[in-house]
Amino acid sequence: MAFYLVFTALVGLCSVSSVAELLRLEQQAKADGSLSFLVVGDWGRRGSFNQSRVALQMGRVGEELDIDFVVSTGDNFYDNGLSGIHDTTFEKSFSKVYSAPSLQKQWYNEIVEFFFVDTTPFVDKYFTDPEDHDYDWKGVLPRQAYLSNLLQDVDTALRDSTAKWKIVVGHHTIRSAGHHGDTVELVDQLLPILQANSVDLYINGHDHCLEHISSPDSPIQFLTSGGGSKAWRGDVQWWNPEELKFYYDGQGFMSVQITASQVDVAFYDVFGEVLHKWSTSKELNLPM
Repeated sequence: MAFYLVFTALVGLCSVSSVAELLRLEQQAKADGSLSFLVVGDWGRRGSFNQSRVALQMGRVGEELDIDFVVSTGDNFYDNGLSGIHDTTFEKSFSKVYSAPSLQKQWYNEIVEFFFVDTTPFVDKYFTDPEDHDYDWKGVLPRQAYLSNLLQDVDTALRDSTAKWKIVVGHHTIRSAGHHGDTVELVDQLLPILQANSVDLYINGHDHCLEHISSPDSPIQFLTSGGGSKAWRGDVQWWNPEELKFYYDGQGFMSVQITASQVDVAFYDVFGEVLHKWSTSKELNLPM
């Protein structure tokens, strides 16, 4: 029996009456129904700040785990994104850096479903105090109508999912002991939906660290993989040690291995050393 991995992404449209649309992509899993992937975020710095070292170890671990794809948690091209399709930054920060054969996979059975959510429109300060940043809000304004529809679509997609595992990916933190800390807008608006729909993992970047926080009031694990290049040494806030399972203020990445009954997470540093492991399992519902 063939298993399929289903990606569900929320893509903004220009129409106010229908500002979010579900885009579904499918990828066939391995013959045994398992899949493996890597997660890296906040990486695009033309190979500097140990980006190239992280990429080297990603290639090695990717080959060992026979990964199916790579998930990026955002902030892919510093400092101001890409100017267009001919911008050489894409080659210098991406294609020439992540060149290992094992990484030439998709970057983005029903044993698992991924829900990619653009978290940027939730953050108030990007609208009230953008500083020296220039944001293109085409398709997002009026903002409240956009967010209302987006949250409704996330809720519906999660509720309708029959996947064994549900994983939500966004750029911004929900829970974090790092530099940015909790994103209050996501705690207030998105987190209740994730909790109500039995989401297993929330994966993000934004804080330039590697981090694992366990939710005290739901099964959700908050996993930060934002150590793709420049990190913030020593920039950590106090957190309840019963919830903060792991924090590393250096560069690195994360791997996730999934079967119908188990998830295994591992964090690696720039030398490929495993810094932290975590596993959880669910009972198999076998047909009678």
